Amino acid sequence: MYEERASRLSGAVVWTHTPSTEAAAHPVLPDGCMDLLWSEGKLLVAGPDTRAHVAEGPSASWSGIRFFPGAAPALLGVPAHELRDRRVRLADLWPAREVRRLSDRIAAAPHPASALEALALERAEPADPALRTLVSALAAGRSVAAAADELGLGARQLHRRSLAAFGYGPKTLVRILRLQRALALARSGLPYAESALRSGYADQAHLARDVREFTGRTLGELLRGRAGPGEPP
Repeated sequence: MYEERASRLSGAVVWTHTPSTEAAAHPVLPDGCMDLLWSEGKLLVAGPDTRAHVAEGPSASWSGIRFFPGAAPALLGVPAHELRDRRVRLADLWPAREVRRLSDRIAAAPHPASALEALALERAEPADPALRTLVSALAAGRSVAAAADELGLGARQLHRRSLAAFGYGPKTLVRILRLQRALALARSGLPYAESALRSGYADQAHLARDVREFTGRTLGELLRGRAGPGEPP
């Protein structure tokens, strides 16, 4: 069973996942975000995805905090593109002694997800207003060129900052945010064609191509499986 709630850290989401014998594993879809994870005594980081990720191995319980797009690299001290499509142990990024101390703290907590949230709140860096403006503009359907003009950034500068913050360039981020908008509308019951048009696709076939490219599934397969962005990486 998957559950989530808004975090006290701006724009973040705290979530937990407990395996169920009845439920099939769902893919984690690209969403522009990165997660700090806890599972079976280990702290891990889920980097930004450009394709659907399906957990391998036996089912396990997970707790996590999903950061607002672009917010995690400053906290982790690692550019997002170095973690693109990867799951790594936090001990590979931070000193092992510090990670052991944090692991002991989370293991002793009654609610690991809340302990992860507290850790993030302690270490969070001030949000970059330019990145938040960029994400908001792109999520609302603005073009990359329009968002860059609004921020006063050139194309190369915007691309460099996007790689460090999101793990990929702004054009890929646009496509991922657009896909998430379309899936949310389709899950709400809106017909596929209308979901596509409202999200900025040329037509339903355009949406179907992006779904296949980013998830490896058809739109119908994806929605029947109820796959979402926050299930266990």
